[in-house]
Amino acid sequence: MPSTLKQDLARLGALAFRRREYAEEDMGRYYALQRAKDPQLPNLKALYQWQFVPVSLWPFNTQNVFGTGLTVLESGKELDEDFRALVDLLPPIPKDDFCAAVAAHEHLVESGQYESLVTAAEKFTSVQDGVEKNPEFQSAWKAFKARWKPSRFANEKGIIRRSLSLERNFRPQFNVDWKKPRDRFRAAFDAFCQRWSLYGMEGETPLVNKLSVNYTPCGTMIFMPGYWSPDGKRDLRWPEILKVHRLRSLKKQGKALTVGKEWRRESSQKLHQLDAEAKRRKLKGDALHAFLCKGIGFVEGTDPKRISRLRKEFLTNS
Repeated sequence: MPSTLKQDLARLGALAFRRREYAEEDMGRYYALQRAKDPQLPNLKALYQWQFVPVSLWPFNTQNVFGTGLTVLESGKELDEDFRALVDLLPPIPKDDFCAAVAAHEHLVESGQYESLVTAAEKFTSVQDGVEKNPEFQSAWKAFKARWKPSRFANEKGIIRRSLSLERNFRPQFNVDWKKPRDRFRAAFDAFCQRWSLYGMEGETPLVNKLSVNYTPCGTMIFMPGYWSPDGKRDLRWPEILKVHRLRSLKKQGKALTVGKEWRRESSQKLHQLDAEAKRRKLKGDALHAFLCKGIGFVEGTDPKRISRLRKEFLTNS
């Protein structure tokens, strides 16, 4: 059964980052074109479907491009070739269970909470408390405000964020154009945040960097703050992290798998040879099982089902 605008808005309302608020107008425009039976509307179907995928998994701002396409159709013009080619390049919609897991995680990210995947919160709170109460920090922030007037660059919540740390340390905002006041401020604020291990400032409150886990379009990123003294086994809830990551990853891969498969192939071929020899010797029961185990290199107590699976996994001549 086709979706309705009401159902779509409900789906968007369940997503983080105010997706319904941002997408509601475009969804209304989409359904208006659907009612008008616009012949080009099928070209926007993939972009429409991506509106319900968690933003963390978008390859680009799909809503921005979706809105552009709607405007073209509303004007009665043709979608250009580059637009259609871009839509064709969109990857398949991620699996439902993966989208659901990432969508749930996004609600935590939206509020800055990573506790479902991160333990040892006291490592963060102790540093956060230490920075807030540090007279040297308070003095440095006072001097920074006097020089750089940071309130000019705060968002509606009074938050200023440093430049993001990206994979492989590529930084699109690395260069500083000294002629631009915003570039001067960004450079100064980034240096200030690095000095005090901050993600940003919220009014007068320093936002200390957190150990965080984020699912991105191309992989899972774990950020460990420079001040963090790591404990690989205890700081992260690896089962929860990997449970989500594996929803989109290949189920089995790697050198160990390749080596193991080759060993099983050789053992299976050897097993067929042993079967032939056992038949020639007329071995049965426990004697047969002991003979096969010894020939493959298994202990005698090996479950016969394991040998049976090995026998069936590869053909004799494979």
